[in-house]
Amino acid sequence: MQKEEIVAYINEGIQARSQISSDLVYSVGNKIADKIKNGGKLVLFGNGGSAADSQHIAAELVGRFEKERKPLPAMALHTNTSSLTAIANDYSYETVYSRQVEAFCLPGDVVIGLSTSGNSQNVVKGIEAAKKIGCLTLAMTGSNGGKCADLADYSIKIASKRTAIIQECHIAVGHIISKIIEDYVFP
Repeated sequence: MQKEEIVAYINEGIQARSQISSDLVYSVGNKIADKIKNGGKLVLFGNGGSAADSQHIAAELVGRFEKERKPLPAMALHTNTSSLTAIANDYSYETVYSRQVEAFCLPGDVVIGLSTSGNSQNVVKGIEAAKKIGCLTLAMTGSNGGKCADLADYSIKIASKRTAIIQECHIAVGHIISKIIEDYVFP
């Protein structure tokens, strides 16, 4: 990688972050915070880097983000490898999240599916299962949104086709939502 390519990459990331709708993030963040304040939990899932981002966001709430406070209920569904591999083996990889959503989610919970393409079948099915239960759903995707954006109650689409840039923006949005939740639940 040449210096010019590094500059171009940084600028592409700046451009993608600058196009994130602060109004949408603020609105969705407050809706999520309200659900958590009223007894709901946050459930997240994705594949690869999106799984890592899901786990990262959940950790910000269970641990702490910027405030010393009580833990908040959040979980990433890929972290139980026994469930993940058993479901994939016994049913299919496409159902690894929907089966767990059916097991753990209740009306009033919030489900966030992260997929850079927006078309990961296990994320699509997880969002579908959450909608049937009555959860608030958010899809975090790349620029075209895919099936996930069409299904979810809300979608935050990152204006990039580059996976790394999309994931970097997803974690920025996750951090902002974590801050909104902390401030809302613990003013």
